[in-house]
Amino acid sequence: MNVATPIAAVDPVQRMDAVLQRQKAANIAQGAPGAEVRIARLDRCIGLLIKYEAQIVAALNADFGNRAAEVSGVTDIAGSIGPLKHARAHLKAWMKPEKRSTTPSLLALLGAKAEVRFQPKGVVGIISPWNFPVNLTFAPLAGVLAAGNRAMIKPSEYTPATSELMAAMFADAFSEDEIAVFAGGPEVGQAFSGLAFDHLVFTGATAIARHVMKAAAANLTPLTLELGGKSPVILGRSADYATAAGRVMAGKTMNAGQICLAPDYVLAPREQLGAFVKEATAAVTAMFPTIKDNPDYTAVIAERHFERIKGYVDDARAKGAEIVEINPAGEDFSQQEHRKIPPTLILNATDDMHVMQEEIFGPVLPVVTYGGVDEAIAYVNAHDRPLGLYYFGTDAAEEEQVLSRTTSGGVTVNDVIFHVAMEDLPFGGIGPSGMGSYHGIDGFREFSHRKSIYRQLKNDLGPMKALRPPYGEGVRKYIASALKP
Repeated sequence: MNVATPIAAVDPVQRMDAVLQRQKAANIAQGAPGAEVRIARLDRCIGLLIKYEAQIVAALNADFGNRAAEVSGVTDIAGSIGPLKHARAHLKAWMKPEKRSTTPSLLALLGAKAEVRFQPKGVVGIISPWNFPVNLTFAPLAGVLAAGNRAMIKPSEYTPATSELMAAMFADAFSEDEIAVFAGGPEVGQAFSGLAFDHLVFTGATAIARHVMKAAAANLTPLTLELGGKSPVILGRSADYATAAGRVMAGKTMNAGQICLAPDYVLAPREQLGAFVKEATAAVTAMFPTIKDNPDYTAVIAERHFERIKGYVDDARAKGAEIVEINPAGEDFSQQEHRKIPPTLILNATDDMHVMQEEIFGPVLPVVTYGGVDEAIAYVNAHDRPLGLYYFGTDAAEEEQVLSRTTSGGVTVNDVIFHVAMEDLPFGGIGPSGMGSYHGIDGFREFSHRKSIYRQLKNDLGPMKALRPPYGEGVRKYIASALKP
């Protein structure tokens, strides 16, 4: 294809702004793309993921130090192709205008019409994180492209090999006035978030999101913030503890817990604490007989995160917690090639511990006990609203209590994380865990402008004329009728 020559500029901020202006100009000049153009763009994205599969896996492994090819294949590659295919299959239906009723309804009988059209916003900025750098670029991009937009992408500096590869991938299939990638450190990210996008998507930490939101506010740029927080697991007394512990620990150890939706702490009935610890230990042992040199067990992304997570454990231990390190082979992790931390349970965790104050983003799992489910619900509600919440049990009444009396971005019942994989469910947080949502039709609508269109009657009727000056009995009757209960 004819790829535009990148704009030469010493200053990366100037170059980003120049590309933004070029994309905006192309959007105005070419107008809203039809369904076939949108499908072709989605197809090109799918083609890139297939073509570069091996390079993506290698780059992710290099960035993490150790990451299983299967983890990258499931989460970053297949997990990206799925949303793109879903958008491709449904976008023609999504694009159709929505008929709306008129007010009063009599107008419709006389020929008036109301509808909503979905118009591309224009240029959407995407700031993607390091934990799933490919998926959290392509998954929002599915909605962005389905809605007919152009995109500018700022990938994470913590995954330099993957970020560089994505820049090359998009340059291979798209001109810069369609999709452009800008690598760089925090200073580039700060400048990127201050650009006058038509919409901005940020995935990352809540603390950074505050800076992004402040920068975007200067341009009144609308935002989608996918953040995180401390997603709780509530174990009901009716749960199958072997199954529940297996699923919780599978979610906690995937990507070494470096997932925004990873179970962050467990609320367990006091008398079932021992059962959970036993089953969690058995589950980890079955999945990872060894850890230190096991390619299936992902390393922590960077030394500072490695030290941060170990610091949580040390702080909890110093404040009286019982530490259960699940180390099936009894390996020595004091000297190791990679930054691996074995799955670690923190029992008797209390709110004065750092591990209960910050999102963990690692393979450490505090466990808090409760007496009745009301106590567990009250604990969740006393803290920031999380991105995810997980309930295990077969008690339908208790499940409904948890669902109706807690507020979170989303919920998975009898498993963890899986609601994010449902393409027909909106994915997003609430409050400190995020704002806005995407995936499927919700992503299409998030990145579309919903334009209201009303078509008035061709001819003036008596009631319409009565609303104009000079005001008389007709308008007074209208006001009187509106005031009736």
